Amino acid sequence: MPVGSILLGLLAVWYVAVIFLNAPFERDTAGRAGTTVTFSEIVPKTMFQERPVLPAPHQVAAEIWDTTVNKAVTSKRSLVYHAWITLSATLLGFLMGGILGIVLAVGIVHNRAMDRSFMPWVIASQTIPILAIAPMIIVVLNAVGIAGLLPKALISTYLSFFPVVVGMVKGLRSPEQIQLDLMHTYHASNAQTFWKLRWPASMPYLFASLKVAVAISLVGAIVGELPTGAVAGLGARLLAGSYYGQTVQIWSALFMAAALAATLVLIVGFAHTAVLKRMGVKP
Repeated sequence: MPVGSILLGLLAVWYVAVIFLNAPFERDTAGRAGTTVTFSEIVPKTMFQERPVLPAPHQVAAEIWDTTVNKAVTSKRSLVYHAWITLSATLLGFLMGGILGIVLAVGIVHNRAMDRSFMPWVIASQTIPILAIAPMIIVVLNAVGIAGLLPKALISTYLSFFPVVVGMVKGLRSPEQIQLDLMHTYHASNAQTFWKLRWPASMPYLFASLKVAVAISLVGAIVGELPTGAVAGLGARLLAGSYYGQTVQIWSALFMAAALAATLVLIVGFAHTAVLKRMGVKP
């Protein structure tokens, strides 16, 4: 009930905004024709404009239905086709970013010099806007003959490794000193302490950071598609819509991207639940 109420409220605000943002176009059209229109005549017209400033919810829903159900998945006009291209780069970048983040976190936790020298660089790397880095990565890799999936995946890797590093460093350091002392009394090696204490303790932190990483990896894949000249993918779909003023196309691609991100986060959440159940943790 609370979630439904909020969604209905947002939907009502959206429809009101559609009327007020699209009404100037109808008034200008009537003025050029030498006629006048009343507010009651403007309202229905704002809901079905071909290129509205703000498309109505039903227009976005109709566009999503048309480009997912009524189009073949192999068609370049299908949102499923574009979503799959973006998803492939997202998953590859997420996999590489997750592995890189875990490896760096292990090194930072177990090496004092790496902690003091490398961790500040990891944090500083995220202060550079991805919109400034993405074109350089795409152009440089294209110059050396690397194009297609890998450049976009590298941008996703650049974004997704950071939350994994930060989360895993926190998780690997989460065991209390008394637990570490107990492992020391058992004469446990560093590897035994890692696999039997630090690694299990870091699981909640790992999956929390993976949820952030997989969502931001999708953002990186979309941003990576923007400098490619609108070839394919959700980012290319957004860019093509902005070129030709197709706001309905832009909004449908945005909603598809949001649905894709939500699905990926849910999958990571299910994996988290399965891992905790396997470890014997009660829900």
